[in-house]
Amino acid sequence: MSFFKSLCLAIFATIFLTYVLGTSFIELLDVDVYVGEQLIEPLKAISISALVMVILVLVALAIAMSVFGSLIFVAMLLLGGGAMLLVGVFWPIFLVAGVIWLVTRDKRTAQY
Repeated sequence: MSFFKSLCLAIFATIFLTYVLGTSFIELLDVDVYVGEQLIEPLKAISISALVMVILVLVALAIAMSVFGSLIFVAMLLLGGGAMLLVGVFWPIFLVAGVIWLVTRDKRTAQY
């Protein structure tokens, strides 16, 4: 998926979630938001719910990245450890194969 398409989908999802959750938060629960003694307009109240949604998305992203990041890190450690084990066990064979390859390779002379 291209960057622009992903960006458009993210913007659309943010606007949709803000509108749906904001209006449902205000209408369904009959919530009025006051600052001091002044009633905040519904649009500003929706922006407050949008801020809450952004915080929830960031928390979910942090959790997902930490879980998947940990799994990827453990997988890389296991693969690296397995590679080091194979090199550690078979290093004499690799050494002999390298010497044989150096001795028996074709040596071409440059022809002008």
